[in-house]
Amino acid sequence: MVETALAYSQDQADAHARIAGALQASGIDLAAGQLTAPRAGRDGVMAVVGKAGSGKTLLLAALVREMEAAGVELVSGDYEGRRRKDRRTLAVLAPTNKAASVLRARGVPATTIHRILYTPVYDPEYEKIAEWLAGNGDRPEIADLSEEALDRAWAFYQTNKSVPGALAAAGLRGSDFITGWKRREEPLDVGFVDESSMLDDRQFEDLKEIFPNLLLFGDPAQLAPVNQSGKMVFDDLGAPAKLELHRVHRQDADNPILDLAHALSDPDLEFHDFEAMIEQTARRDDRVRWTGRVEVDLMARSPVLVWRNATRIRLINAFRAVHDAPETALLTGEPLICDGIELPLKHRKKRLDLEARGLIKGAQVIYLGPGKKPGFSRLHVIGAEDPRVSAASIVKIEKPDEAEPFIPFAAGMGATFLHGAAVTIHKAQGSQWRDVQVFAPDIYAAARMGRSEAGQPLWKRLAYVAITRAEERLHWVVRNRLSKPTGPLRVDDLPAKPVPLELEAEA
Repeated sequence: MVETALAYSQDQADAHARIAGALQASGIDLAAGQLTAPRAGRDGVMAVVGKAGSGKTLLLAALVREMEAAGVELVSGDYEGRRRKDRRTLAVLAPTNKAASVLRARGVPATTIHRILYTPVYDPEYEKIAEWLAGNGDRPEIADLSEEALDRAWAFYQTNKSVPGALAAAGLRGSDFITGWKRREEPLDVGFVDESSMLDDRQFEDLKEIFPNLLLFGDPAQLAPVNQSGKMVFDDLGAPAKLELHRVHRQDADNPILDLAHALSDPDLEFHDFEAMIEQTARRDDRVRWTGRVEVDLMARSPVLVWRNATRIRLINAFRAVHDAPETALLTGEPLICDGIELPLKHRKKRLDLEARGLIKGAQVIYLGPGKKPGFSRLHVIGAEDPRVSAASIVKIEKPDEAEPFIPFAAGMGATFLHGAAVTIHKAQGSQWRDVQVFAPDIYAAARMGRSEAGQPLWKRLAYVAITRAEERLHWVVRNRLSKPTGPLRVDDLPAKPVPLELEAEA
């Protein structure tokens, strides 16, 4: 505890102490590294809130390490070991694949909220491998797998902690070892939820049914879900349950993007003052760029962030035009955004298969080409642990001043997609990209309208969310112009697992 506390600011140390006390009351003693049975009446919800750079993720990661060291079992969305009477469990969750992948890149084994609501059903033979990998059984003997294949599975799991990925490394496909999905019936102990500002009331209630102890990590300066009337689920928590982090940590103190984000809290700051700050910062720091055009090469991997749908549609059509994309087909490498899955109730299992593989509403994907069946697409799901999937697809490309989207091709039913070269700032929440382009004329339009959300000028919330999506470099675009591409769209830079898994949803 002393070693961990030395790395904390005072507000982090106070929050850690409060959280550790709540966990101890529920039978998880971080200081002693001991576990006891859950205590009745010790359930509850707590929240850690703070703006970008205040150290929420650092605190979350440290708590995960301490709980694992105390013997708490980490539960992921891809496999859950056999239940033991004395076990205590923790799941680390995020609302989107991209947000979960940001945590995984920092060494935190996170999964999506959707994946924890449903659990995979494994074939009994291959479940023996999963139990062995998770440390709950001896090395099995499987008739169809060689010792070398098991060695590959073991080596993969030691690095990635992904059971499906390990089984794929052994030469198996998803349809070999996952026979179906079922709604979670048994509760877990503790849930950590990152990016909880994105939660709506229904998701919050679902999580409280599963986790008697829930810890939310959220940014109160972000945009609330569109159906929440400007409120976030942690807003109504009382002071003892809501822990606030204020300090921007030393490692982030020289980050000009965070400096700009925190400047937005000044109530006297006007839009023209903020733009002047961005222009001045861009003159002295390459991590902020003041530009008169949208860089089309960046749009293939990180969408331009806009406020208005009309702007989004114009930019998407401009992107396709400069790449000479035909109206009747998609080019390999075009970015898409999943807009949901349209399948009848009788195909519920196929829906769960696709959602479990990452095709949930808001997921960013890259088109890899047509599938083996008419109407199917091969896709790369950004941020998913097993990113390659083939699915029946309905692709909608919206046109300026046209009420109905153009559909270059479609299956009868399946996963629906919008183009992903530009997205609204609302939909970008929970995601981060190395380079982020923010379309400043849209922010200015919001400022001129004078709208507010939860007592804060809307333009400031939009600007805050947009610029904090940038991991390394912010591009502030001040003109409605588009550059020419330096080359054709590509897919050779996309990572893939050793054996890509395919789940084809029958229409």
